[in-house]
Amino acid sequence: MEYKPMPYPIIDSHCHLDFPKFNPDREEAILRARKAGVVGMINSGISIKGNRMSLELTEKHEDIHAALGLSPDIGRGGTDDAINSVLAQIEANAEKAVAIGEAGLDFQDCKTNEEKERQAVSFKKVIELAKDLEKPLVVHARMAEAEVLELVRNVDTVIYHCYSGSPETMREIVDAGYYISLATLVCFSEHHQALAAEVPPENLLLETDSPFLSPRKGRNEPAYIVDSIPVVAQLKEMEPAEIARIVTENARRVFKI
Repeated sequence: MEYKPMPYPIIDSHCHLDFPKFNPDREEAILRARKAGVVGMINSGISIKGNRMSLELTEKHEDIHAALGLSPDIGRGGTDDAINSVLAQIEANAEKAVAIGEAGLDFQDCKTNEEKERQAVSFKKVIELAKDLEKPLVVHARMAEAEVLELVRNVDTVIYHCYSGSPETMREIVDAGYYISLATLVCFSEHHQALAAEVPPENLLLETDSPFLSPRKGRNEPAYIVDSIPVVAQLKEMEPAEIARIVTENARRVFKI
């Protein structure tokens, strides 16, 4: 399929081009994104392998930037050695990254309070890294948006990736000066459309979270970020070009790219 280029550049603030679903056509997907008008992709690692691949992608492509993270799943169920290895990798390669994360809390799969606490202990270590390294922190918060906010309040720059929480907590996040990143879910989810209508433009980022949450059939990919722009523009009663300009400027400022 050919993608008609948008008349404005856009940055995909969160994707996972390192994931196996891109193995058959990773380079082609990157080219499709460029043709669609995507001028930057923040690739978020969540593991030793994913962080390594994110760094490799940044070395190969000037328009791909790495965020180095620790999956909440590893935080919850990984061994101390596994967790410490990821933390050491992040610290050793931080100068090549535009952000730390994604990392955070995901209470959806936590069966016990002990699992929640273990996840929080790991996340706190990532928070300290982001503060020490003076890097933006990309957070994963599922069914734990308010709990994450209490933990990150001393971090200068925080991006709530794929925000799906309540409007009330979103207002608290925005009041703290942090950013709300809305995924391509906004194309078809009424909840996310309500969030998009309310979030101030200066606090808004857009992402695909590809290969997940596709607004089209099959796998999501960075090119599909363009689908979000007219939807958000209509919800905010703004011109699509203006939304694209604002969120792109926000991403450049946040990630210093």
